[in-house]
Amino acid sequence: MLSSYFLFMNKPKKQKTKSALDIAKFFIWKASKEGKSITNKQLQKLLYYSQAWHLVYKEEPIFKEEIEAWVHGPAIKVVYNKYKKYGYRPIELKVNDAEISDIPNQDLLEEIWRVYGKYDGDYLEQLSHNEDPWQNARGQIHASVSSNNVISLEDMKAYYSSLIKKSS
Repeated sequence: MLSSYFLFMNKPKKQKTKSALDIAKFFIWKASKEGKSITNKQLQKLLYYSQAWHLVYKEEPIFKEEIEAWVHGPAIKVVYNKYKKYGYRPIELKVNDAEISDIPNQDLLEEIWRVYGKYDGDYLEQLSHNEDPWQNARGQIHASVSSNNVISLEDMKAYYSSLIKKSS
């Protein structure tokens, strides 16, 4: 009885899910704080890895929007549409501290930035193309053909969890 109580009490607490646009602001803010720039393509991949690792460590999505397996890698349509005016140029948006103050699990987002934020969008595109979740969502669709197939949260959690087991 005590052990089940302990397990229950140590389960990750359910957080209010933010939108992908909210999480995107965190990375735009972070890049700006470090005097760096961020492109829409890079932002899309940072959001993808945030979702994946949040599923692994917190056992729930960090945002509610679906991630699609586009030609240039994982993408969230609403975020793409918001920042597409910048094309391949850096996103020029000022995000103040107050706008990101209620974003949950910033420690995890900081770690995503530390690990993946140093890479440009092209590198992150290639990285995601070589991983099972994007490949599974694409199926037999050639890499150069458009697709809006959804990348499964279950695939993401299983694949990235397996990376932890391999490194142990």
